[in-house]
Amino acid sequence: MKEPFVKPLAIIKTLLANGHEAYFVGGSVRDLILQREIGDIDIATSARPSEVQKLFSKTIDVGAVHGTIIVVFDGTPFEVTTFRSEDNYKDYRRPDQVTFILSLEEDLKRRDFTMNAIAMSVEGKFIDPFNGKEAIERKLIQTVGNPYERFKEDALRMFRAVRFVSQLGFVIVEETKAAIKEYSYLLEHVSVERITVEFEKLMLGRYTEQALGLLTQTDIYKFLPGLQDKKDKLINSGSYCWNSLKEKSEYWTLLLCVLEVKDSTTFLKEWKLPNKLINQVHYNLNGIEKLKEHGWSTLLLYELGIDSSVQIQRVISILSQDEPEAKITKLEEIYENLAIKERSELAINGQDLLKWSNKTPGPWIAEVIEKVEEEVLLGKVENEKEGIKEWLVRCNLL
Repeated sequence: MKEPFVKPLAIIKTLLANGHEAYFVGGSVRDLILQREIGDIDIATSARPSEVQKLFSKTIDVGAVHGTIIVVFDGTPFEVTTFRSEDNYKDYRRPDQVTFILSLEEDLKRRDFTMNAIAMSVEGKFIDPFNGKEAIERKLIQTVGNPYERFKEDALRMFRAVRFVSQLGFVIVEETKAAIKEYSYLLEHVSVERITVEFEKLMLGRYTEQALGLLTQTDIYKFLPGLQDKKDKLINSGSYCWNSLKEKSEYWTLLLCVLEVKDSTTFLKEWKLPNKLINQVHYNLNGIEKLKEHGWSTLLLYELGIDSSVQIQRVISILSQDEPEAKITKLEEIYENLAIKERSELAINGQDLLKWSNKTPGPWIAEVIEKVEEEVLLGKVENEKEGIKEWLVRCNLL
C-alpha cells in the first residue's frame, strides 16, 4: 500500500475487524491509478455513522444524517461515509432522501463519473463495476449511467466534468457532452460560491485552454457570472498559455484582460470573490494600464512593489505570447538594487522638514517628501540626511 494510504489503512482495518465492509473510494483511488499527487483520502463503509463513532475515539459529525463522519486518526482527519443510495434532487444539488445500504456497488452507482466510481480494498485490489479504470486509461470522462439523470441530481457535475478536462487533459464522451449542453441551464440553480470554486480549479489546471473552449461548446458560459456576452472572447482566451501563471490573482487578472471587462468591480463581485483578491486584481489592472502608457521604470517598479510587478509582468508576457521568466528575473534584479524599497527607508521624514524650515505643517510636506523620494530612487541624491538637506536648500524647497 502506497504511503498516503498507510495511515487511513488502520481505519479500514478497524472497521473490517468489527464485521463491517470498508474501502478507499473516490478521487484518491483515481489519482493513484493516474500516478498523480494524492489529496484527501475518503473511505466508504457498510457501518452506520453511529457505529463508526463508537469505534474511534475522536470523530466529528459533519453530516451523520447523510452518512458522513470525520475520523481523526493520529492527528489527521479522514472522511468516512456509510454506503448509501440517494433519491429526489428537487434543488438539483442535494438528495431529499438518503438511504443507508449494504452494497458497495449500489453506493458507487450514485457517483458522478466512472473514473470516480472505483473502490480499493485493504489488499490494494480495485473494485470497478463501471469500468472506471478503462475510462482512465482511455482518458475519458463519462458519467456513471445515464448522464441526464446524473446532472439532474447535481447540476454542478456538468461544470466538474469541464474542470476535470482542465486538470487531467481527458476528453468528455459525446453522450455526456450532449447532456451537459442540453442541461446547462440547470446551473442557474447552483450557488455562485460553488461555481467559483470549480472555475478557479479550472483556471489552475494544466489544460486550461481546452477547458475554456468547452465552456462555450457546452453553453455553460451562458450561466456564469458576467460571461453571457463574452463568447468570442472566451473562445479566444484558449489561445493563451495559462500554465505560466502562478497566483490566483494573476488568473483573474488575465481573464479580465482577455475578456476586455470594462466594469471589473461588478464582474469580480458577481463571482463573490474575497475583497483581498478583488483588490489585488484591481491593483494589477491599474498597473498594467500604467505599464502600457509608460513602460517599466525605476519609479513604477518602486510604486507597484516587487510582488505586484512580477504578477503584472507575468500577465503582460502571456498576453503578448512572450516567455515571462527572463523579464521577471530582470525586474527582480533592478528592484534589489533600488536605493529604497519603501518610503520609511528614506533618511528624512516630515519632522526633519519642519525642523529645517520656518513653515507650518501642511500638504507641502508630502509634496517635498515625494520629490526627495523620486530623486533618491533616480540616483540624483544620496539617501543621507545632510545630503538631502543640502539638496532641498539648493532647490529652494525648504
